[in-house]
Amino acid sequence: MSNEFRELLKKIGSGAHTGKDLNRTEAKEAMRMMLQSEATPAQIGAYMIAHRIKRPTAEELAGMLDAYHEIGPQLQPFTSESVHPVTVLGTPYDGRSRTAPVTPITALILAIAGVPIIMHGGDCMPTKYGIPMIEIWQKLGVDFTKLSLAQTQQLLAKTNLTFVYLPQHFPEANNLVPYREQIGKRPPIATLELIWSPYAGKVRLITGFVHPPTEERFCKTVQFRDNIPELITIKGLEGSCDLARSRTGIIGVYKPGKEPNFERILLNPHEYDFAGKDVALESANQLQQDLEKIIQGKPIELMQDAIWNGGFYLWVCGICDDINTGFAQAEAMLTKGKVTAKLQEISQTIDELLS
Repeated sequence: MSNEFRELLKKIGSGAHTGKDLNRTEAKEAMRMMLQSEATPAQIGAYMIAHRIKRPTAEELAGMLDAYHEIGPQLQPFTSESVHPVTVLGTPYDGRSRTAPVTPITALILAIAGVPIIMHGGDCMPTKYGIPMIEIWQKLGVDFTKLSLAQTQQLLAKTNLTFVYLPQHFPEANNLVPYREQIGKRPPIATLELIWSPYAGKVRLITGFVHPPTEERFCKTVQFRDNIPELITIKGLEGSCDLARSRTGIIGVYKPGKEPNFERILLNPHEYDFAGKDVALESANQLQQDLEKIIQGKPIELMQDAIWNGGFYLWVCGICDDINTGFAQAEAMLTKGKVTAKLQEISQTIDELLS
């Protein structure tokens, strides 16, 4: 048992009247002791549920990120960063279970446009047990799971797209996954992973959110970090980065240190002829077939989601001067075989790196 960890647990777990928030250093130490198994399983479980009930502050999240950056994997800056900033897509690790995701298509479109993309996550996990991003990529013929961190870095430099895989690259964090099932609720780590960047340089961070207080907390958290000059928040499908077509998209663009530092964007799909029902996720195999059809440029319903998201991201990432141009470029990439070629390039590069 860790006596030091017990004192931190007592501080956050003493209830509404006597409990206190941790400072950044204390939050970092608590996270470090959990990652390095200095705290006992009983202590870790108690801490997670106590922190879940209390809700982490921005300063606590910043401290937790400090521990992730100290212990976790860090891809290094590379030369093409000067053209477009490295962009990290933060999506919930427990995946999607109700709506069909097009995040991988968005990532491919941005990579084609010259935006270096980093994704990260693990295998199917609690509490949702939705289809994780790593599995979607595997079904598209791209398997990031066997790459070393050095090879993951090389893949980013060669193709503008890579994936940091928790079991392979950050086993300390992956070892905490079973606690999600045991406590039955998402712990604050599930919030942390949405704004974690496994990259040593400056990044544009794009993250999904569900509840407005989470967006506000993210904006406050990045004020403590000096490597995130731009944060883009998306009230997306199931907390992901995917814009819905069934409702107005709520987006925030936050640039710490700038004036004004926050811009609210509201995108109504009706105004751009993209309105429709969000496509249901029927099964992993059906999703694979639909994504393959999109990549081949076939006009199925989910193609509209891919163009809606791809065009928006080309615009918000500064590739296109206006969003309609973004839609046109995204559609052209899909129908003219550019996305197919990028997917093949990534798959072939992985084979070469592993050979």
